[in-house]
Amino acid sequence: MEPSPKNLLLFRYAAVCVLVILLGCNKKQVGTGEKPKVSGHQEMLSKLLAIAGNSQNSFFGDAAINRIQAQLLGVKPGNPQELLLRFELGNEELRRGRTESAIEQLNRCYVLIPEVSEFIQPDKRVEAQKTTTFLLAVAYLRLGENENCVNCHTSESCIFPIAGEGIHEKREGSQKAIPYLEEVLSLAPDDAAARWLLNLAHMTLGTYPKGVPEKHLIKPKLFESDADFPRFSDIAKRIGLDTRSLCGGAIADDFNGDGLLDIVASNWHPKGQLKFFINSGTGKFIDQTEQAGLIGLYGGLNINQTDYNNDGHPDIYVMRGAWLAEQGKHPNSLIRNNGDGTFTDVTMEVGLAKENYPTQTSSWADYNNDGFLDLYVGNEIVGDKPAPSQLFKNNGDGTFTDVANSAGVQNNRYTKGVVWGDYDNDNDPDLYVSCYGHPNRLYRNNGDGSFTDVAQDLGVDKPLWSFPAWFWDFNNDGALDIFVASYEIPDGTDSVARSYLGLPFKAETLCLYQGDGKGGFTEVSRDQKLTLLSMPMGSNFGDLDNDGFPDFYLGTGYPNYEALMPNLMYHNQRGKAFANVTTAGGFGHLQKGHAVVFCDLDNDGDQDVFEQVGGAYPGDGFVDVMFENPGFGNRWLKLKLIGTKSNRAAIGARIRVDITEAGKKRSIYCHVNSGGSFGASPLRKEIGLGKAESIDLLEIHWPTSGMTQTFTEVKVDSCLEIREGEKKYKYFSLPKIQF
Repeated sequence: MEPSPKNLLLFRYAAVCVLVILLGCNKKQVGTGEKPKVSGHQEMLSKLLAIAGNSQNSFFGDAAINRIQAQLLGVKPGNPQELLLRFELGNEELRRGRTESAIEQLNRCYVLIPEVSEFIQPDKRVEAQKTTTFLLAVAYLRLGENENCVNCHTSESCIFPIAGEGIHEKREGSQKAIPYLEEVLSLAPDDAAARWLLNLAHMTLGTYPKGVPEKHLIKPKLFESDADFPRFSDIAKRIGLDTRSLCGGAIADDFNGDGLLDIVASNWHPKGQLKFFINSGTGKFIDQTEQAGLIGLYGGLNINQTDYNNDGHPDIYVMRGAWLAEQGKHPNSLIRNNGDGTFTDVTMEVGLAKENYPTQTSSWADYNNDGFLDLYVGNEIVGDKPAPSQLFKNNGDGTFTDVANSAGVQNNRYTKGVVWGDYDNDNDPDLYVSCYGHPNRLYRNNGDGSFTDVAQDLGVDKPLWSFPAWFWDFNNDGALDIFVASYEIPDGTDSVARSYLGLPFKAETLCLYQGDGKGGFTEVSRDQKLTLLSMPMGSNFGDLDNDGFPDFYLGTGYPNYEALMPNLMYHNQRGKAFANVTTAGGFGHLQKGHAVVFCDLDNDGDQDVFEQVGGAYPGDGFVDVMFENPGFGNRWLKLKLIGTKSNRAAIGARIRVDITEAGKKRSIYCHVNSGGSFGASPLRKEIGLGKAESIDLLEIHWPTSGMTQTFTEVKVDSCLEIREGEKKYKYFSLPKIQF
């Protein structure tokens, strides 16, 4: 039906009125020059976009390459300055993934050395030739990695010792690297790094060990595991988790409330998109980044999860700016889970972006026991000075206030790992801080909002060059222990190779501090057979075989390309020692390991291992891995704890499970957190019970109320939901997934 003239007139009049009203509403903004209010989420996107466009970034920008190329134009060919510049240019090109160009420059350096040797001090000539030849060999090895492990990736690619489908089909890179490595060893027979890479190059060609000259051979026996262990397989490609990126963080948790564990992974590249993968329940993970509203949230060397507002939906915290010093004053992100499948960056609104520093580590706990989770952010350096770390007190209204200064925890050291744990059992969480190049700290919570550093008094301030750390109870005696790993770079691969060979090396090994339950510690790493040099970044702990004793995985490496060393898995021998099961279990990934997550992704009762993999430079990207657990036949228990007076996520709650196994009684202890300081396992606890015939007692101690709940007649191989203060628990079921 056509409108009448009268109706048309009324319609036009109404439209004019609406227009006038709209203009009136906007009059203040237009007339006064005020801009429409921009949301905190949009403000964060704008800041990150500006950071992504910074061409001066020392890891990603081309400023250094442009400078070197300009200098080369003014240098007369055939002199020492050309050699230095081409070497520097070759190194920069290699880092940025321009491998063929890097090889061209380094080959020119190799030819130049004899031409300019008369200008080099006699005692420096051999070192100059060795250094140039070594980097040229590394460049050819990188070419082989790119053509095979990266571009033609298989589940066995880069798994040490390399065999089977890990052997290179395109052989040029390794074939050309070998004579240069042999030349380095002719100049410096004791160069353990060159020896290590020579053996590795032969592995990639399938000519190890027979093809390695006897005097340079590292015998296969040195790589054997300490104990038998079933082999885990990398199935990331099959299930849709083989995202290629540079180094970053990772979380496994149930972000959409369907009972299935999802994966979040970050990429520290300034244009690296945060990725959100939903567990579909059908054996595949689906990229839901765009649907979740996360597009434009870039960067993040590390991430973890929390429930800062106690709404039952896990939120995400992203740490940025690490390693970039003055250029790394990037805002971190608190990304709120809206509970409807979407997320919103609320960093600006909640007060977490007033002061920004380079950050790689943080940890959540309720330090003042008010029922709201607080945040400690460990910062690195700005200029030549350590940046202050921050303790953000949760105000309970959705905002935070930095109280680090008044609490006495600014640290003012190069912070690499932070973890909370109640080591002295006084019902408030204490804080361990791993400091790179400085003694570590153990801040004892005084219970009045202040902390006291007792690390030196308790003898837990080593190693001096440390990185990841965590609290755990590795021997199930009910007392928290401290793990802290070393990360001393100067001799890098050389020191690692020497460690394998049983030769002296210049680096600290990790520390394991066993708690006595009374607030004291004893360093027991040697007693626990943890003497191999590892140099880990990403790392975490879990229970691979469900025996109730936590195992741990170390993601090893450092930014340089020669850092090809296996990631390490250690199996807990029931609290008596740790067995290196790296090669037996297939865990020895050679690429740089970052965030490590232990989690039961397929709900079959045992923990799988997800690892975010990739290097720091643009040319060192790699795909993430997911090691599927083949199963051990042991019992298990899953606990979803819900705080009421305590924080809803139950972070800080302590768990004790008493079992009867083979007629003997024993206890298993753990506490609720996401594990280590680089990689975040689920907050829903997955507890191995060994061959338990029964669960005699389940005990939950809550942090804020101080309440201890006890339950009996709990079934093994079950999932329980326990709410603080309620007398009964609820069983729930999880669908088993076939990968």
